[in-house]
Amino acid sequence: MSVPGRSQRESPELPCADGSTGARIDTRPCPVPVWLQGGHVQTLYGAFCAQHPTLHFVRERVDTPDGDFIDLDWCGPALNPNLRADGQASAHESGLVGTAARRWAEDADWTALSGGGPALILFHGLEGSSLSPYMQAIAHDFRAAGWVVAAAHFRGCSGVPNRMARAYYSGDSAEIEFILGHARKRLPQAGWHAAGISLGGNALLKLLGESGSAPHGLRAAAAVSVPMDLAACGRRLSDTVWGRQLYSRYFLRSIRRKIFEKAGEFPGSVDVSRTQSMRSLREFDDLYTAPMHGYHNALDYWTRAASLPLLPSIRTSTLVLNARNDPFVPEASLPGSRDASGDVLLHQPAQGGHAGFVTGVFPGHLRWLPARLLQFFETGA
Repeated sequence: MSVPGRSQRESPELPCADGSTGARIDTRPCPVPVWLQGGHVQTLYGAFCAQHPTLHFVRERVDTPDGDFIDLDWCGPALNPNLRADGQASAHESGLVGTAARRWAEDADWTALSGGGPALILFHGLEGSSLSPYMQAIAHDFRAAGWVVAAAHFRGCSGVPNRMARAYYSGDSAEIEFILGHARKRLPQAGWHAAGISLGGNALLKLLGESGSAPHGLRAAAAVSVPMDLAACGRRLSDTVWGRQLYSRYFLRSIRRKIFEKAGEFPGSVDVSRTQSMRSLREFDDLYTAPMHGYHNALDYWTRAASLPLLPSIRTSTLVLNARNDPFVPEASLPGSRDASGDVLLHQPAQGGHAGFVTGVFPGHLRWLPARLLQFFETGA
């Protein structure tokens, strides 16, 4: 079976250069409704209009080795975010207003979650959180299926500024590994799986490729709408009209506010005058992401943080799901079977947009993505 798109993409039966079997290719469609056509429409509708459940969490704050912190939002069949461990009703705690978490975790909560069943840790995309529609939809449906779910927040994305001048970035595989290790220590009997969306998916794939084996005993992983070729995706978002005028402008609205806060707390860490004039994600990565996290400039960051070159080294059962009409990810940049190991399944439906995958009758819903992830984790297909 051949797949259209990138010229060097090969069928699943062809071996890689080293003689090993390449990735499997899946082109089964995401049944996007006929009234929702085009990658831009599917992306925007999925982010702002499609129906999805509302789920509340219990929050845990975890200190990092470098003196910062990350917040994990937990849910599970035996965990009630509206009740404390003593059975008393829990009001929405003041420090958590504006987030998806209702209360802070208590010691008894870990006993309630420690049954040893399947568990999933989620990593969000750029400027996402546990409030993001895709995170809510996945966590809700996995919880309903009996799973424990931990929605991890990258630094500065949980509704509370982080402590350091640095923030988060697409290549931070060390942060992914730290979070996975903490989750495994917290619930050592659980059968852990991981899923990353967009930026979080790239960082997860990068860790899987660097590890050479399943990190912290992961049973399987999934990456959704992933910009594996960061340079190609960065150019798409910075140089096209849609990318620059719509998507970059949307992301930069919250990013710019956070940078101003950082500049006030850490004088001299950021050129505020340049921050005010930046109009694209390339300019943001040149100004802040790259120098703050050890890269020379945006191109150096995009090149060295990309997960695409590491796909052949993945030895964890992994689903990589990318719609071919994703407005963030050029179809030509998607990997083919010879670009990844035999432990990888590349699902590349024609439609779905970026982290959208809206299905169903009007007004549409986000149930297809959680069902696709569950299917892969339960069957490997």
